[in-house]
Amino acid sequence: MSAHTVEYVRYHIPEARSAEFLAAYTRAAAQLSAAPQCVDYELARSEEDFEHFVLRITWTSTEAHEQDFRTSELFPAFLAEIRPYIPHIEEMRHYKATTVRGTGAAVPTLYAWAGGAEAFVRLTEVFYDKVLKDDVLGPVFAGMAPEHAAHVALWLGEVFGGPPAYSETQGGHGHMVAQHFGRNITETQRRRWVNVLQDAADDAELPTDAEFRSAFLAYAEWGTRLAVYFSGPDAVPPAEQPVPRWTWGAAPPYQA
Repeated sequence: MSAHTVEYVRYHIPEARSAEFLAAYTRAAAQLSAAPQCVDYELARSEEDFEHFVLRITWTSTEAHEQDFRTSELFPAFLAEIRPYIPHIEEMRHYKATTVRGTGAAVPTLYAWAGGAEAFVRLTEVFYDKVLKDDVLGPVFAGMAPEHAAHVALWLGEVFGGPPAYSETQGGHGHMVAQHFGRNITETQRRRWVNVLQDAADDAELPTDAEFRSAFLAYAEWGTRLAVYFSGPDAVPPAEQPVPRWTWGAAPPYQA
């Protein structure tokens, strides 16, 4: 789970000064973009009252903001831009996310777009049929348990936004990672796995639109590269983590 801190700064800026305020934050944003302590930021303006603004900054931690960023060489330039508007701050606090979170239905999940559980069962059946016949991957999966494909279908379904069936029946991310310990997966095997999965997606008639396939391939690349790492001799098991939830966008860099 993310340990990031979200800072909210609420401003009441007289409308006559709003243009200069926006211009100042446009310049100050360059310092945020350059700060390794900053994950992302956004300045929003009220639709009901144009004089109210909310700045949201996601920091790697509260300490990273208050100690590291504020003592960095970037801070003086940032402060110089925003100093005239400090008297107009109505709130400035750090917040931690709670477990109450989710997404709405405005954008379908990758799971729903793919066709739900049936699509991922179809995918894994086709995929492992190909795997067992493959000269590179076949030896890796020799002796595969009969339920393996079904478990991977649950995993992929949950990863792409479906129900938490894998978590409820098998475990979280740590359980999946543990399946790779000591297997010493090679780059050749990883690359073949990705290629065969893409062929299986075609044969299983998963959506072929650019947006879905780019997200699908992004997960395959991300997941297999982690598998290579965790299968190696220097792997450090991760802390207990939930199953990753893939979206139409991209994931941040993996950090143990």
